[in-house]
Amino acid sequence: MEQMKRMKLAVISLGCPKNQVDADVMCRALLERGHITTADLSEADVILVNTCGFIESAKQEAIDTILEACSYKGQNPALKVVVTGCLAQRYQHEIVKEIPEVDAVVGLGSNAAICSILERLTGTEPVESYGAKESLPLGGARVISTPRHYAYIKIAEGCSNRCSYCAIPLIRGPLRSRTVPDVVAEARFLAGEGVRELIVVAQDVTAFGMDRGGAELAPLLDALNGVEGIEWIRLLYAYPERITDEVIAAMTRNKKVLHYLDVPIQHINSELLRSMNRRGDRRTVLDALERLRAAMPDITLRTTLIAGYPGETPAQFDELCEFVRAYRFDRLGCFAYSEEEDTPAAALEQLPVEERERRAETIMRIQTGIMAEKQAEKVGRTVRALCDGWDEESGLYLCRTAADAPEIDAVCCVRSETPIEPGTFLNVLVEESDVYDLYGVPVL
Repeated sequence: MEQMKRMKLAVISLGCPKNQVDADVMCRALLERGHITTADLSEADVILVNTCGFIESAKQEAIDTILEACSYKGQNPALKVVVTGCLAQRYQHEIVKEIPEVDAVVGLGSNAAICSILERLTGTEPVESYGAKESLPLGGARVISTPRHYAYIKIAEGCSNRCSYCAIPLIRGPLRSRTVPDVVAEARFLAGEGVRELIVVAQDVTAFGMDRGGAELAPLLDALNGVEGIEWIRLLYAYPERITDEVIAAMTRNKKVLHYLDVPIQHINSELLRSMNRRGDRRTVLDALERLRAAMPDITLRTTLIAGYPGETPAQFDELCEFVRAYRFDRLGCFAYSEEEDTPAAALEQLPVEERERRAETIMRIQTGIMAEKQAEKVGRTVRALCDGWDEESGLYLCRTAADAPEIDAVCCVRSETPIEPGTFLNVLVEESDVYDLYGVPVL
């Protein structure tokens, strides 16, 4: 087949960091084929929308983004719009039917064929390609779409936890872990490209290796700690029932591993946790959190909660509120329950949407006060921070401490007469705080 002329590609990736890594791998393959990228949608020959389909709000964002991309056909009739990612995998033929302006829908299992798919976009009929979920590459050459000094590294694909509210296993299939040497090889590549902060992601990082018969997160951390050039290693999404003493010991003995952990507990009521098909109960959650804080008193703990899950009684919601007040997480996000078709929880009797949203807002009001107090406690202290760049609007440098993951946590705003290059580590004297952020100056 004759190769299509070199194209200008605009790549939009929505959703989680794991999805972003998928887009980075596809983008690298397209660049190696001779195509180029552009940030200007009006200049693009192809707009690739890598979608999220996890919850209703994410699906709506994906649909709105696809429609916006298609709107550019008004000024460029030759423009091709390609839809990939979770929404493409989950709804497949429905996308072409409902949005006929779309030129191609590519399921996750066909990501590796993205180059040949784009080269088939020469006719008027839409192209659809849906390979087996298990064909989604676990790794591979990629671009770094984040700022140069930090990058996400995906250590596993899919999930076998089967939480009753979650569609991820339906969309991405069961857990498939990479090997330790494969992950380390990518970490070395990223370090060679200038990455200083490595953010380890999977649907459940504590399940890494379980599909091969045993948990391997601890030995992975040992190996990553030895990668020259990496200075911070951050873990996202650790399930409480798999936070073993071995994992905690690996976090404490490896100096590059930050005392930061995202532990999505979802709820604290044992009955609701059973209904969610979570593997532990209230005691399991408390035990994991207590062991983490005992081993690392300085640890930053982030969690995610669901409010308004089917059957959640006022008393169970009050129990969750009291737990949030008492435990005082450093970082917390709460989502109103979103029923997802084909999941067990969707068949249960649902609470009114307005009540779910009210409960989620109540939790976040509680957490906002806790967050403000915790940030205020840092005033007068010196913290180590990593500079992400200059904010022209405020005239301040935006940095992050070890307590802050990119885009989801707070920032440390630094006033400095001396320029600070992105990717620079510095000590900051915290002079002020607000509800979320810190403000300070560099110190030696």
